[in-house]
Amino acid sequence: MGALNQSRAPVLEALEEMKRNRLVPFDVPGHKRGKGNSDLMQFLGEKCLSVDVNSMKMLDNLCHPVSVIKEAEELAADAFGAAHAFFMVGGTTSAVQSMVLSVCKRGDKLILPRNVHRSVINVMILCGAVPVYVNPDMNHELGISLGMRVSEVEKAIAENPDAKAILINNPTYYGVCSNLKAITRLAHSHGMRVLVDEAHGAHFYFDRDLPMTAMEAGADMAAVSMHKSGGSLTQSSFLLIGPDMSKGHVRQIINLTQTTSGSYLLLSSLDISRRNMALNGQEIFGKVKDMVEYARKEINQIGDYYAYSKELVNGDSVYDFDITKLSVNTLKVGLAGIEVYDLLRDEYDIQTEFGDIGNILAYVSVGDRPRDIERLVSALAEIRRLYKRDRTGQMTAEYINPRVIFSPQDAFYSEKQSVLLEKCRDMVCAEFVMCYPPGIPILAPGELITEEILRYIIYAKEKGCQMTGMEDMELNSLNVMKGIRSGEIEPGKGMSLKDA
Repeated sequence: MGALNQSRAPVLEALEEMKRNRLVPFDVPGHKRGKGNSDLMQFLGEKCLSVDVNSMKMLDNLCHPVSVIKEAEELAADAFGAAHAFFMVGGTTSAVQSMVLSVCKRGDKLILPRNVHRSVINVMILCGAVPVYVNPDMNHELGISLGMRVSEVEKAIAENPDAKAILINNPTYYGVCSNLKAITRLAHSHGMRVLVDEAHGAHFYFDRDLPMTAMEAGADMAAVSMHKSGGSLTQSSFLLIGPDMSKGHVRQIINLTQTTSGSYLLLSSLDISRRNMALNGQEIFGKVKDMVEYARKEINQIGDYYAYSKELVNGDSVYDFDITKLSVNTLKVGLAGIEVYDLLRDEYDIQTEFGDIGNILAYVSVGDRPRDIERLVSALAEIRRLYKRDRTGQMTAEYINPRVIFSPQDAFYSEKQSVLLEKCRDMVCAEFVMCYPPGIPILAPGELITEEILRYIIYAKEKGCQMTGMEDMELNSLNVMKGIRSGEIEPGKGMSLKDA
């Protein structure tokens, strides 16, 4: 793809050389290539455990790479069109958090859409950054959040000229893409960094017909989930940076939280998958696009389901659409997405990526086969025939405008009390409530608990959404900021406890 030899895989090559050397391991891990744990050896196999090793001279060190990992990073940067690429073994969560920590400290403002992954709000709890939310557009028919309008970003910049950065989801879980280039140009003209959560867009870099990538748009940093659409092992990702970011500074930030014992299973999977994508990505995703387009057509012919695509594009909040995403609206079948998700899993042994109030997402990628698509289509047709019901009483809204009373850090670390869910109205939340997946919070620390939010939470619970983030895992009660109700303070973005 680039100037470097993309057929190389330095981490893989080094591991193969290590195996040929027949080293005697007087280091960690203690299973000693599997010999010390026969059950693990039987389950995972000798090939796997023989390369579950610690950093050593010939294998380099993830915290301070000088040889094979350094070479592998350079190949990844070349493949992705980045100034530098970092191997991340803590998932894209760690990449997203490293982006924010690289540009924000306590009290710094970060402009972002509210439908971000929880990892973004988690890192604001850690570093004390203050969110400035740009409410994304909604498609009320589908019940999905779209991207940010450029005019709304412009307004947020005008009202918060001291903001340090703008964070963009691109694409969203559903495949919606924002106008990355315009937002990036706008942010840079005001001296702000651009961070892109590109968790679901790794494949964009390897197919000319897919939406624009963060690096192509000129973003400063991008977090890319190679394990989602790129074929690497779960928990392995890349953090990409542009030429204006300091590689040394970002490495220091990553090393604040990333393990010093990086898994060579994960590192080699990133190396091998990058090689595969760089050499064969256009062919691979050509097949994926064909499979998804076929599935979309067949599902839309069933009736009532709506597998949506580029017809949603409006040139702004839906600037482009990822046609590899098989997002399906289920509301006209009379079923919530989570209900279809459960039926597919429990009755048809089909595991989709997620189901929310109105949609399911079937993630199609490098490992899928046409017969798997046929099975999914057939199951959806049968679910409609057997379970279709009247739409009365359905809730469709997926996004509720938040009222930020305190910063996430101040709220999370405040004095709390546990209050029964139905009695929390007008209190300030001190923890998360979210359906997982996709992991987008319904409530985040520091936000006002309204009647609308409570209705939504209760409805999602009744429909079977897996609610996570709370101390009370049954979600009968919520942690709220002690002694604070909405009528007692003026809502204000980023207010600290000493202000109240």
